[in-house]
Amino acid sequence: MRQAGGVGVAGAAALLGMAGPAAAAEAGPAMTSLAWGLPFAGLLLSIALLPLLAPKLWHPHFGKIAGVWTALFLVPFAAVFGLGAAADEFAHVMLAEYLPFIALLLALFTTGGGVLLRGHLVGTPGVNTTILGVGTLLASVMGTTGASMLLIRPMLRANAGRRHRMHSFVFFIFLVSNIGGVLTPLGDPPLYLGFLQGVSFFWPTQNLLGEFLFCAVLLLGIYFVIDSLAYAREKKAEVEAGAEAAEHAEHAEAPPGERLAISGWVNVALLGGVLAVVLMQGLWQPGQVALAGQAVGVERLVAMGLLLAITFASIALTPRALRHENDFSWDAMQEVAKLFAGIFLTMAPVLAMLKAGAAGPMASLVALTSDAAGQPVPWVYFWLTGALSSFLDNAPTYLVFFNLAGGDAARLMAEGAPVLAAISAGAVFMGANSYIGNAPNFMVKAIVEAQGVRMPSFFGYVGWALVFLVPTFALATLLFFV
Repeated sequence: MRQAGGVGVAGAAALLGMAGPAAAAEAGPAMTSLAWGLPFAGLLLSIALLPLLAPKLWHPHFGKIAGVWTALFLVPFAAVFGLGAAADEFAHVMLAEYLPFIALLLALFTTGGGVLLRGHLVGTPGVNTTILGVGTLLASVMGTTGASMLLIRPMLRANAGRRHRMHSFVFFIFLVSNIGGVLTPLGDPPLYLGFLQGVSFFWPTQNLLGEFLFCAVLLLGIYFVIDSLAYAREKKAEVEAGAEAAEHAEHAEAPPGERLAISGWVNVALLGGVLAVVLMQGLWQPGQVALAGQAVGVERLVAMGLLLAITFASIALTPRALRHENDFSWDAMQEVAKLFAGIFLTMAPVLAMLKAGAAGPMASLVALTSDAAGQPVPWVYFWLTGALSSFLDNAPTYLVFFNLAGGDAARLMAEGAPVLAAISAGAVFMGANSYIGNAPNFMVKAIVEAQGVRMPSFFGYVGWALVFLVPTFALATLLFFV
């Protein structure tokens, strides 16, 4: 449980420093064969099936299992193309993708988990819908991770007395952990990567507001109807008593019925520091340095250092009692860190196949993005980016399609705006389609299950997405991307 990288990742770390540009070029052809995607498929199936079929194996050893699948990619890769090529691939994924991703996620998780919302909340349809609505709006300000960490525990307390409550946490993931993050680069990692590529900070706000409002309002309306029907089958006295008991258990010093209040304001300030770090990377780019054979922007290294400093500041400045009251635990963050290390590494060949474009094994998919006249088709970009973001992790998938569309931020923000909007919305919205589409999805699932609330299985959750999200996105396609 404490080997954060998994055995494959830890073993590959020993290869660092042995690779160079020649090795990277030599490794390229290997990443265009479908066979190299099998470890990713195996990891994906393990995440989907083992919690159901072998929970006693999965829960204590998921990091090791992810490490085994990672080794099944890296070891054959090293055997065929050499240790240098494998080390270069490992270093590239870690430095360019995983570490910046996990540093931002860690800072948002820690600071968001240090803000405590006190007060009496009872899980009625009106209260639940309000929590989801507020969280959806906050997600673009404090990130989907920060908003999820701030509101998931109040949502759990409010619904502690409910018998029918699984749907509330499914829609929480839909809205707070995903769709709400589409309006700024701070909201969701794909837009953060776009910002680093030159997309202006407020471009998503100006160009995706309509799509955001349509999907958010429609899903909130659907949720209110579902929750109202479920609430009608509840015993109202039990709902009230359960909420009061949960509130008293976590805030024993607070009298029942206390008005809503926020504790942990230092973490609100630190969340502002996270925002400043994100902005800094777009405004200050002093150059690159060589690290483990990779060219890394100085601003990214500084940003990772600052984000770690914010994380440690949050830990030091937040009273332990407050985190205890907030039922804060590192378990969800550890699960995400371990599994996503394996996901980022094993999906590298799949992304390379996409990057290969017409020359790669996914040429038929790439060809769909343009019409007969060679013009890009926004709705195809929306669905391809979204479908792959559902399972490949939405941040690097966004970057693949961003580059496939030309990779020129200035042009994409102007005449390419429909395509950039489609890529952005597809990556952010459809990260909600599975538990691995976006890191906060897994975090919320882990926190909810730790409180004894049953969540859908991997495929069960995908079923919820097929019923509620896919029709919503189909309507959004007709309104905005055709």
